[in-house]
This record gives sequence, structure tokens and C-alpha cells, in this order.
Amino acid sequence: MSSPQGRVLPFRPSVRLDGTEPGSSGGAVGGAQDPFAVGRRIRHHRKQAGLTLDALSARVGLSASALSLIENGRREARVSTLGEVARALGVEVTALLTGGPPTRRAALEMRWERAQRSDGFETLGIPQVRAGSGLPDEALEALVGLYETVAGLQQQRAATPEFARLANAELRQLMRSADNYFPDIEARAAELVRIVEHRHGPVTREAVNRMARHIGFDIELVPDVPASTRSVTDLAHRRIYLPAHGRHDPRAAALQALGHVVLGHEPPRDYAEFLAQRVEINYFAAAVLVPEVSAVPFLQRAKGERDIALEDLRDAYGVSYETATHRFCNLATRHLDLPVHFLRISSDGVVYKAYENDGIRFPKDATGAIEGARVCRHWTARVVFDRPPGEVYAQYTDTGRGTFWCTSVVEQTSAGRFSVSLGVPFDQVRWMRGRETTHRRVSRCPDPRCCTRPPAELARAWEGRVWPSARAHSHLLAVMPPGVFPGVDETEVLRFVAGHAPVQPADEDPARS
Repeated sequence: MSSPQGRVLPFRPSVRLDGTEPGSSGGAVGGAQDPFAVGRRIRHHRKQAGLTLDALSARVGLSASALSLIENGRREARVSTLGEVARALGVEVTALLTGGPPTRRAALEMRWERAQRSDGFETLGIPQVRAGSGLPDEALEALVGLYETVAGLQQQRAATPEFARLANAELRQLMRSADNYFPDIEARAAELVRIVEHRHGPVTREAVNRMARHIGFDIELVPDVPASTRSVTDLAHRRIYLPAHGRHDPRAAALQALGHVVLGHEPPRDYAEFLAQRVEINYFAAAVLVPEVSAVPFLQRAKGERDIALEDLRDAYGVSYETATHRFCNLATRHLDLPVHFLRISSDGVVYKAYENDGIRFPKDATGAIEGARVCRHWTARVVFDRPPGEVYAQYTDTGRGTFWCTSVVEQTSAGRFSVSLGVPFDQVRWMRGRETTHRRVSRCPDPRCCTRPPAELARAWEGRVWPSARAHSHLLAVMPPGVFPGVDETEVLRFVAGHAPVQPADEDPARS
């Protein structure tokens, strides 16, 4: 099986530490046309021409309300519309598309409008203020300055390095734009499944061993795999070492290690590339353990019977609930036309993994990062911790973005208890088992009055009388440690492989064997 070099996911972080794109001045956002800037230039030239909105709209054949949306940056104008507007105003189209804001006031309005639309604005507790003509320049400048100072301080207090958080947010955006489905990885996983002639049921450990041998590797179970790793691959002697008594599914660990080879990975150049490779190998392992060729008909039958249940997928393929959930997210939108969201959180409500393409609003910080944020107490992912262990719990949650149905299970790991949740919008719940649940909660987050701010009476009763000793989340502080492979003790790993390597003749170079 060939192993072409390079990435399968077309991911390379395009953000700098200041949040702008390489080669940009921060003015244009993600394309040739910045709706905010274009709208302000149209407004500037309209006023210079002495035209009202109604007068200009009559000249270009647009309603005044549609033109207002364009001027306020809430709608991107078509190229043909921009041409009509430019002719009506007696200017070149380039005057609407290029250059900085036409006035300092326009620049301030653009910065304030972008601030109010940014992820995390509501969590800062700053009220929405319309930058209308009645708002003095000095007041608008003060609002912009205060926001940028508060947002900057919040970013400085972020528990993980900024680049890692930005890279993770961009990677999640890529996954969302692809509906979390990557045909290249599916094809390579399917080829391995076909080679070992696996047709139905769980993929056995022997089948995984045969896959490894086909690629030219042997899998060795040993008791002393370094604690900082799940597996170690000796590329010189073509061996994959797995812990003999690990807590993780050895099939998944072996397939993740093989994924690096099959997908042509090279040592990551930075933390962003390390994250992308982790996503790829996890996807590859799940695609082998739950093959698309059999899982899709399985899920389509369940949808036809209006009885989709993750526990059925888990049991049919002998995988963990989390793996079944991940795999369902890979296939649901592409093959079942179902938008979904996924969450893995700790018992204290902190997000460790998340994905959505169904419009739900996850908690975020000012950088747009989700990891490390805390989920609303009323969401299914947190309520499930109050249920009996192992129970599959389903709930409807009313949010500001609509009503979502979610199913969740708590799994015990070496790092503690985590809930794994899968949800769909209310209008898609008819396909899911558990839709008859009567459990329902209301979430008003990110409004702090929902669950993050204590009730006023309780706060008054205990004001100044409590001093909690906070638990330091050192894993968040150390998210991007030095080294090619973050978090790995390289000295320990090299001593391990040297100790397990077969004895070579004195004149043989193991790197060439």
C-alpha cells in the first residue's frame, strides 16, 4: 500500500499571533470583499453626493432596507450591485472596494461593529450599543478602547498559549466546513479493511495485526511503554510497541500508530500540525474499526426505522461509546443528511473536545477557543453526571439558538469521569431513539444569570466569608511544551526503543535495515 507524503486534511494555520492572516493588514477578512469596509465607503460617498438611502435605492433598483443592510456590513453586495451603486454615486468601483475607512468615524464604527459581532462579546458583560449618528465620536472611541482593553486582558489570562487555541479553533472550522467527512482518509481505511477481507462485525485484533504486517510492521505488546505515550513506533525495525495492559483499546492505539504511516505524516513542524495529525489518525482508526461500507447501510436502516442509537453502533462494532459517537459525526451529515453536535466534557463541566455543524452555540473565550470553557449546568452533557452510572440519558434543552435534543453517557477513564454527548436540532429528533424523553431544561448561557453567577440572595449571605482553593489545570498550562512531539519524554522513548531493538551485527546500520 503506497503512502504518499503530506497532509490528508488541507490544514495549515493561516493566523498569526495577532489573529490576522499572513500578508494582510487586518482590514480584509477572509476574502476579496470586506462587507464592513465596503458598506462604510458606500455610506461615505452617498452622503458626499447628498443622497438619502431612498434616493440611492431608487437609482440602483434596490429597496432602502436592502441598501441599509449593505451599508451596515450585514449583507455582502454582488459585483453587479456594486457597479450600479458606483455609477449612481459617480465614483469608480475600486473606490468602494479598496483603501482604508473613508473617515476616522467610519473606522471607529467598523471596529465597534466587529467587536459586537465577535465570538465571546456577550461573555464580557459589555452591553450592545448602536453606533448611530447621535453617539459622539469621543464616546464611540471610549467604547472601542474599553472593549479592546478588556478583550486583550481576557486573552492574556487564557489558560493555554494563544497560538494553540487559535490553531485548534481554525482546525475545528475546517472540520465543520467539510461536515467532518474526509474522503481521502475513508478511502485509505477502506483499502486496509478490504485487504484483510473483513466484511461485518467488530474488527478483530488479529485483523489489525494483518493490516500492520501488510504495511510491513509488527505489533509488540510490552509492559514498559513510556508513560507519556500511547504507543511507540520503531521505524528502523518496523515495530509498533503497545502497552500490554493499557486502558485504551489496543486496536485503536495500533491503528492510530499505523495511521501516521498510511497517511504519510512527517514530524510536525509546530503545534498546529501536531493537532491536525492527531485528528487524522483518530479519524483513520475509527474509519477502520467502523467501516463506511457497512456502517452507512446500518445507520440508514436505523434512520428508516426512526431508531438511530449510538449504543447500537457501539455494540455492533465492538468500540467505545466515544468512538461510536465520533464515527457517527463523520457519517451523519454526508450520508444521513443530519446536522449534529458532539461534546466530551469532564465532571466539572470543562470542554475537552467539541464539534458542531447544527447551529448550537458552544461556550467560547475571546479568542474563539472552546477547549477549557465550561458548559452550561443545564445542558445534557452536565446533567448526565447526576444520573446512575452507565445510563443513556436523553434531554431537550431550550437555548437562544433553538431547542436541541441530546443523548449522553458518562465513561470512567484513568483521568476521571467524562460525559460523551451527541445532539441534533429539534426538527431532526424524529430519527433518534430516546426522542420520547420528558426531560427538558432551559439554558440562557452565555448570559451569566443562567448558571455562572450565583443567586443574589446566596451571594449576599456569603459575601466575604468563603475562600475556595482553586484546582490548577496544569494540563492546560502545558498544552504546548517544547519538543517535536508535545508532551513526550524523548529521552525515555529513545532509551525504550534502544532497549527493545533486536541485536544487530556490528557492521549493520539499523536505520537502513
